[in-house]
This record gives sequence, structure tokens and C-alpha cells, in this order.
Amino acid sequence: MYETLILDIQQGVATITLNRPNVYNAFNDALSYDLQDALKQVEKNKEVRAVVLTGAGKAFCSGQDLKAASDSGKRNLGESLHKRYNPIIRAIRNMPKPVICKLNGVAAGAGCSLALACDVIIASEVASMIEIFINIALVLDSGSSYFLPRTVGYHRAFELATKATKLSATEARNMGLINKVVTAEELDAAVAAEATFYANAPTKAIGLMKKMLTKGMTEDLDTVLDYEAYCQEIAGNTSDNAEGIQAFIEKRAPAFKGE
Repeated sequence: MYETLILDIQQGVATITLNRPNVYNAFNDALSYDLQDALKQVEKNKEVRAVVLTGAGKAFCSGQDLKAASDSGKRNLGESLHKRYNPIIRAIRNMPKPVICKLNGVAAGAGCSLALACDVIIASEVASMIEIFINIALVLDSGSSYFLPRTVGYHRAFELATKATKLSATEARNMGLINKVVTAEELDAAVAAEATFYANAPTKAIGLMKKMLTKGMTEDLDTVLDYEAYCQEIAGNTSDNAEGIQAFIEKRAPAFKGE
């Protein structure tokens, strides 16, 4: 289906693999538009209840393919973000399903932003993260200026952004940027277990909580309290809520269907 990525759907889990390993899965125009489309497809697919995002080969994503950008001539970088990158970040954040980053290698620049936009990040111990923009006199983009300070605080975010400090997976985990670090050999199994958990979870409630947590980072308390009440009413009318209550009464594990 796609020129620059692989989309595989099995047992309720959609795995999107960026597939330009010869350039460390750097973004060219084709990859940015392929990824936009793949995210739309998995959002619409009712069988998909969890999404895994990863990279082929040694890297997760090294950001913009600078050679491809240079070959295409001078471009308006703001326009490029609006058309190519921002729709990807919005698609991940608005996805009513959990998105798991399988961080198999380096995540640099927009690749780092892509990882930070995910809901859960599980990394190989050989992976790394770097906000590399400053090395070519550019600024954070693709959501990094939103996610980074909210995760590590302003002062650390400033240092990471202005010095292009490369973080090992363990260092990133210790800062709260990554959920879990495993050996390279354990990465597949760890991500599969996480994806299986979410593929069997109450999907609609999780989708609502994604929106709530994002709103909770930016809105005042009264607004958040009202939004919680709004979302709770929706969640309380789902089939999964009824199943969860019945399972609790019957003292058994619930069989959620994501409905």
C-alpha cells in the first residue's frame, strides 16, 4: 500500500513501521504523506484498538531528510510544517486509541517529536533521543516545544533544545521522557505485551482520557472539572462500562470490546 512505510494489522493492533532504513527513516515528502494516510486508516478501522509506531533497521526516525529537502530547493519551512508534520502530530494526539512508540533506535529532531507525541514509549537500551534542530540553527518543531517542557520542566527543556544534548534511553527514562527501557532482544516482546494489554482494554474510555490529560495540562481547574463530567457521562453509556460493572459483580475478568 505504501512506498515508505509498512502497515500491519493483527489481533486489534496496527503496527506502522517507517521504512527508509538506508537514511535512518528520515522524513521526505512521501513518508510524511504516507504516515498521515496510515494514521487516518488505523483511526477509521474499528478492528484496531491499539497502534504501534516504530522504525525499520537501526533507527526510529532521524527527522527531516536534509538531502531530499536540499534537492527540492528552497522551501517555506512554516508551510512545510503545516502540510507535512503538524497533521501527523495532531493525528496521533487526536487518535481515540493508544499509540505506543517502539523506540528501536535514535529519535532525532522531528523524529524525537514524533516519539514524544505518542502515549507510551518503550525503548531499547540502544535507543537515544536528541532535539537536534539547533545544530542547523533551527528551532523545535512538530510539537517538541509543547511536549518537552511539560515533561521535564522549562530549564531542562531549554538545555536539551539549545545544546542538542543526546540522551541515552536510560537517561531519557530517568527524566520521564520514556516509560520503559529493555534490552534490544526484549523490545519486541515488551511492546507486544503492552499492545496486547491495550488491545483488550476499554478503548473508548482510553480515547477520552487522552483528551482529558491533554486538556488538563493547559486548562484551569474549573474547565477540567466540567470536561471530566462531560467525558464521564459518555464513558458511563458505553458497553464496556456495563461489562466492567457486571464483571466486578460476578468476580471475573471483564471482556472489553472497545465499545
